[in-house]
Amino acid sequence: MRHVLTERLGISHPLIQAPMAGSTTPELVSAVSQAGGLGSLGAGYLSPQAILEQAAQVRAQTDKPYAINLFVMADEFTADAGLVTRARERLDALMVKEGLAIRTSLPERWAFRFSDQLAALREARPPVASFAFDLITPAQLRELKQLDIYVIGTATTVAEARAWAELGADAVGLQGAEAGGHRGTFLHEPEDALIGLFALLPLAARAVDIPLIAAGGIMDGRAMLAAELLGAAASQLGTAFLACPESSAAPAWKQDLQHAQDHQITTIRSFSGRAARGLRNRYVEAMSKRAEELPPYPILNALTSPLRKAAAAAGRGDLISEWCGQAASLVRPMPAAALVAELMREYAQARAGLSA
Repeated sequence: MRHVLTERLGISHPLIQAPMAGSTTPELVSAVSQAGGLGSLGAGYLSPQAILEQAAQVRAQTDKPYAINLFVMADEFTADAGLVTRARERLDALMVKEGLAIRTSLPERWAFRFSDQLAALREARPPVASFAFDLITPAQLRELKQLDIYVIGTATTVAEARAWAELGADAVGLQGAEAGGHRGTFLHEPEDALIGLFALLPLAARAVDIPLIAAGGIMDGRAMLAAELLGAAASQLGTAFLACPESSAAPAWKQDLQHAQDHQITTIRSFSGRAARGLRNRYVEAMSKRAEELPPYPILNALTSPLRKAAAAAGRGDLISEWCGQAASLVRPMPAAALVAELMREYAQARAGLSA
């Protein structure tokens, strides 16, 4: 499966840089792709025009394959006015307490329309498209395949992996419980789908016959090989690339990753309204009480966006969503191309050790 995936995608290494929406840049994506992996542009928060512009920037920097990732959502959202009002009051009170001048406001839209983002993706025509949060429709899959776009779904359980395979996806990314960022769960409650990657891999390998991509807590070449031995065709690393200079993660966030304690990494809803893995920081602690009263994604995500931006500008990593995987402290700040080279050196060394 490893050779099937790499040969089909035209990449040299069984390595994918995770599409971390809000933290990936065209520079990061192109650097990873140019180095032989598959760079992925996290476009879940981008306008259709921004998707086209950033895809063009990637193409200007590399002719190698790359991916664009989207969140599969409804086009329109109805917000509970009462929940929104109470959330704004709590958020504003917290910002007053923390000394930030920014206050919440009602955005023009809660999120960009998925159908418009998907239309932009089709126009950009990346070699690979990946999706999280739900299945795309059979018609949407056919349209992508007519453009010769390789489709990767995201699954957190065997049932979700099977659903993507039955739809006709080319591959499925398995998001273990250790993975940072938003959970891709769509058939279950997120709390019921926190399955460890190294348990999920062999279970999914028995259930589907398309390539599996391992994601969750993988930070070095040894872990990449371990995932391959359990059935993965490639490994997808996100946190490992967050500290690269090409990443747009806030400096305070990059610094905090290096000192993250394993017990501080948890599932969080209070930033976006959707379960996500990251550091339990000051904001998370402050918002933990009555967290169930906060509005769902993407309503809460839109409300907290200006606050997170203001906190990042003020160097307050303790007030932003510091998404990360379970082994975050193993992060190595270095240029993306150098990190790819080091990961593959470790991977080759581990493979050689098996046959020694």
